[in-house]
Amino acid sequence: MVNGKMITSGGLLAELRRHRLVAVIRGSDRAASVRTALALAEEGVPLIEVSLSGHDALGAIEDIARAAGGALTLGAGTTLTGDDVRRARDAGAVFMVTPSLGAGVDEALRLDLPVLAGAFTPTEVAAAVAAGVTAVKLFPASANGPGYLRALRDPFPDVPFIPVGGVGEEEAAAFLARGALAVGVGSPLCGDAPSGGDLDALRRRARAFLAVVASA
Repeated sequence: MVNGKMITSGGLLAELRRHRLVAVIRGSDRAASVRTALALAEEGVPLIEVSLSGHDALGAIEDIARAAGGALTLGAGTTLTGDDVRRARDAGAVFMVTPSLGAGVDEALRLDLPVLAGAFTPTEVAAAVAAGVTAVKLFPASANGPGYLRALRDPFPDVPFIPVGGVGEEEAAAFLARGALAVGVGSPLCGDAPSGGDLDALRRRARAFLAVVASA
């Protein structure tokens, strides 16, 4: 691991409960993705996921882990395969995020790494819980909206849900009000910053999202 910090599933849940916001970085520029993560950390967003679908994402994870040390809790997203998980761990990611159940989840669990596993239907949620994941990433959250989360919480009242996908400020407030542990936010928060865009605008959006989660 590159200058990262280890975290248990319980420790990650505690951080999610405390901060309630995970920034999802998916960029076309490695250096810009690093600048985005560090700017978010400076604004008070310490939970960062770097999607492996971005350009040179493993390099970005390594750079962020080295630059931030233990100041960030750094995850890798779109970890579809066991190899994805191992390479992301070696680069410095301390938790994994998947869009679905599958080999990425299995390998994260085998390595005792916290994992936020993507699920959407009740059957998928039940399978994720049975597998022992840290939390369920409700994805794509925008498909059915906050009311769907409220319906899911009736049969799954104790499952920690993290809606991801199309979550803007209004949606974040609504999901949190309906029992989400935290929300994962990509482009509505990061905008074009991970591809070399405006960091000042990124900082303003970060402050706006932090105000939303603080009042939820």
